[in-house]
Amino acid sequence: MDRVAYKVTTKDIVLDIPSQEVITRDNVVIIANAVAYINILRPDKAVYGIEDYEHGIRNLVQTSLRSIIGEMDLDNALSSRDEIKALLKHAISEDIADWGITLKTVEIQDINPSQTMQASMEEQAAAERLRRATVTRADGQKQAAILEADGRLEASRRDAEAQVVLAKGSEESIRLITAAMGDEEMPIVYLLGEQYIKSIRQLAESDNSKMVVLPADILSTVKGMVGDKLKL
Repeated sequence: MDRVAYKVTTKDIVLDIPSQEVITRDNVVIIANAVAYINILRPDKAVYGIEDYEHGIRNLVQTSLRSIIGEMDLDNALSSRDEIKALLKHAISEDIADWGITLKTVEIQDINPSQTMQASMEEQAAAERLRRATVTRADGQKQAAILEADGRLEASRRDAEAQVVLAKGSEESIRLITAAMGDEEMPIVYLLGEQYIKSIRQLAESDNSKMVVLPADILSTVKGMVGDKLKL
């Protein structure tokens, strides 16, 4: 009576490749795993060509995956799944063909930084966000200071223009009064007297308690303010 030593399926087989730590070219530890889809074409080779073909394929995939990712930087490893998949398939297809097995495809399930690396990346991202916020705040303060300085400059310019306008107005007033009175000195006395009376009125209208004493002869007082150079 014949005895069946091995039973081998000819259906497609799905092999989960366990997660493993892989070191990239820039010395970053990442966690990677995969899944391989195989089909046994020669059961005799699969059984007698290797002691445990599933174990052998898993080890072969893990070893090749470490080698491929080890030639990449972290950024490339995280963004190049299709490239890793193609290189991995090419690396193991010929070896498992000797066992009568064909590799239908191999997929990279996960490629993630280790927990320590993730924590470092999060700290770096937080520091970058803080730096950007600081720069934004500094730019805002700078713009506010510039606007404030521009405002002060504009206010000063307008004050200066107003003073010029007032001076021109006073000059025109003196000219008109001089023309009306026919006296070059009397207009000055007139304008000073006008300002003197205006100041006394403002003082009298203020809310503070005060006693306003008016000189008996305002004209003489104004003349005294002008000085001895004006002989009226």
